[in-house]
Amino acid sequence: MMKHRHSLRHFILLALLVFLFQPLLGQKKNLHNFVEIEIVPNHPDWTYEEGEDVNFTLRVVRENVALTDVELVYTIAPEKCTPFITDTIVVASEEVCINAGTMRSPGFMTCTCSVVVDGKEYGNYINVAFSPHKITPTQTNPKDFDSFWRKSLAKAAKIPLEPLITLVPEKCTPRTNVYHVRLQHWRKGTYMYGWLCVPKKEGKYPAVLCLPGAGVKPVPAEVELAEMGDGLITFSMGVNGIPLTLDKEVYDNLRYGVLKDYGYIHLDSKEHYYYRRIYTGCVRAIDFITTLDQYDGANLGVAGASQGGALSIVTAALDKRVKALAAFYPALCDVTGYLHGRAGGWPHIFSPSKMELNNTPEKIATTQYYDVVNFARRLQAPGYYSWGYNDATTPPTSCYAAYNVIAAPKQLFLARATAHWRLPEQNEIVYGWLYKTLTNTK
Repeated sequence: MMKHRHSLRHFILLALLVFLFQPLLGQKKNLHNFVEIEIVPNHPDWTYEEGEDVNFTLRVVRENVALTDVELVYTIAPEKCTPFITDTIVVASEEVCINAGTMRSPGFMTCTCSVVVDGKEYGNYINVAFSPHKITPTQTNPKDFDSFWRKSLAKAAKIPLEPLITLVPEKCTPRTNVYHVRLQHWRKGTYMYGWLCVPKKEGKYPAVLCLPGAGVKPVPAEVELAEMGDGLITFSMGVNGIPLTLDKEVYDNLRYGVLKDYGYIHLDSKEHYYYRRIYTGCVRAIDFITTLDQYDGANLGVAGASQGGALSIVTAALDKRVKALAAFYPALCDVTGYLHGRAGGWPHIFSPSKMELNNTPEKIATTQYYDVVNFARRLQAPGYYSWGYNDATTPPTSCYAAYNVIAAPKQLFLARATAHWRLPEQNEIVYGWLYKTLTNTK
């Protein structure tokens, strides 16, 4: 019996990875090329003190055999910033060591390498940290932050949810009923949508609000998470006000049409910025969960990755009913980093390519009210966080800027070699902690 339980638990965790994060797994597959450049730092934890030199060992490998007499170009730069070293070397033996210098302030250094073999270019990069727990935010905390969000939530609460809950038999399992849910939000006649998973067995259950990564796409029902252990209620919410049962063509038309780059819509106004509807919608989703007869009334968590990681922190900060959160590589953290000569968080509002368009007082001021850093300052619920050092989408500099200001109980699981994807061990540890926290089990 114990062996069966162990296998079932691992099957569920692997299923979570495959079904919930399949788009991200595709990025991992691309790491394995016919020719690879191995970049190995001289500290096994990839972490240094300010002023300490970094040495990288480089190998160019084809089918597990090191190539020699190949020309390799490398750059050294602060994360997502202009390189301060650009050089070309000949890898005359199986490996070569380079000195990358150091950084004088907390942050991340990027070593990027490229090589041409048989006319085809190959590349790789690695980020190493300098005193990451000393990284402080660049984002400003406005004096009226709390009053702004109190008013925003009060306004949203005046719109009746009027839930429409539809059983979807083809998505149900022997253990779980799955429903498509429509909730009225923001103004009368407009809606948000989600998948509700409820254990079939009678009883009261903890609940998890599952929040999606960025993009205009159908959100999956979180059946695997709902079937962990003795069962959970899950509500996976789409944030763009679109039913989750439409054809792919509809989402693509919106993604590349009217909702393209939605993270920039009305960025010059804190009252009308696109994410105001999303942030308040997350709290309204919790309002809905608390009306369910099967909810145990006390144990509610939030979880997500990237944009979903950001929304998990935001929701837990705005709503004290949240008792635990799990956030993987959160987006929208310290987005003003670029204005101070370092990496900022997704959606990279002030990156060099977008600086001229977005670097205005009005847009900078708006970000103060939506930056995850300012929600992280207000967290009270315990959280488990996880990311990698090589994430170019949600740079670790930005994630640490938010993490370091959290005063609530917190844990961090680092999978340093990962980018904007994660390993089964990350899911097992973080989701395992979330389940145990919400069910009060060891």
